[in-house]
Amino acid sequence: MQFVDESSIIVEAGKGGNGCLSFRREKYVPKGGPDGGDGGHGGSVYLIGDDALNTLIDFKYQRFYKAQNGQSGMGRQMSGKAGEDLHVKVPVGTTVIDEDTLEVIADVTEIGQVVLVAQGGRRGLGNIHFKSSTNRAPRRTTPGTEGERRNLRLEMKVMADVGLLGMPNAGKSTLIRAVSAAKPKVANYPFTTLVPNLGVVKLGMHEHFVMADVPGLIEGASDGAGLGLRFLKHLTRTRLLFHVVDVAPFDETDPVEAAEAIIHELGEFSPALSELPRWLVLNKLDLLPEEEREAAADAIVSRLGWEGPVFRISAIGSDGTDALAQAAYRWLTEQRRLENEDEDAAERVREMRERMEEESVARTEARLGRKRKPSDQDDDDFDDDDYDVEVEYAP
Repeated sequence: MQFVDESSIIVEAGKGGNGCLSFRREKYVPKGGPDGGDGGHGGSVYLIGDDALNTLIDFKYQRFYKAQNGQSGMGRQMSGKAGEDLHVKVPVGTTVIDEDTLEVIADVTEIGQVVLVAQGGRRGLGNIHFKSSTNRAPRRTTPGTEGERRNLRLEMKVMADVGLLGMPNAGKSTLIRAVSAAKPKVANYPFTTLVPNLGVVKLGMHEHFVMADVPGLIEGASDGAGLGLRFLKHLTRTRLLFHVVDVAPFDETDPVEAAEAIIHELGEFSPALSELPRWLVLNKLDLLPEEEREAAADAIVSRLGWEGPVFRISAIGSDGTDALAQAAYRWLTEQRRLENEDEDAAERVREMRERMEEESVARTEARLGRKRKPSDQDDDDFDDDDYDVEVEYAP
């Protein structure tokens, strides 16, 4: 299945039916009077969250969605049939933006959530409504109004509990392969991962969480360098971040400088995202001599001034990955309990998510603004429609 996480569509609600101009004409019924019926309301367009979808690929091939028009009124006081509403399924995690005003219309975050995006036109009135003692044969009716038409931008952000971030080749894809059934591509060159990968980490019968692996970030990612700007937004849906650091880079770059570059890019993209709980995951310790591993890990933690949780792993050999997954599950469970029992804690989480969403949308607005400039039309030559995303469940 192709992975598309952004798409532009046009939605148009149905026009309301016109009112009818009619007079009663029946044998043995003199002076029958007006009997024109009303038109039917136009159909509206709704978006509905569907957990069976994980890409916006359908909107690549069909970009125009129109609800049914209302039927015009008829004689004998018969109203026209209302137009049928149109329900369009979108993946859970889709943000709906009005492209003309850049207003965020809605955020589809729940299965079955219904969002009105185009209101149907109102019905016209038949001449029966305009009769009076002084006007017994009114020839006045009203037309149905036009349905609302909107240019929408859909942006899908993957729904995951844990997000992986780090430089290209830090071992994020290897880590998600080690703890889940997801099988992203792994190779010895940068940007092996071109689209987000989701994996369900199962620890027991009813113990599981979803992990997301996004393409590696580089310096300048928050301004569009590499693939960062297109995929950093996916991390705003997560509760916890694993900052994966390669302790023995093949190009001999400094792991601390790489980690600091990632931290900087997070803050530039969204200050609220940089405040999200983040754990340091030191990966590829197996590439160092056993007697040097502890000292190398301690040196990285010390130079970073890191005060949060630290995990030392070797993802390719699944060394330490079990303990990492167990700790993440316990943290997520405790976090959900706190949000359910403490209204203040839940409110803080809601405020942080709102800030992340606002900052993410601001970045999108800036990018769309740049795209509309003729000089920048050819700047973005990356087409993510050609790649695949898979969601696999561990047995």
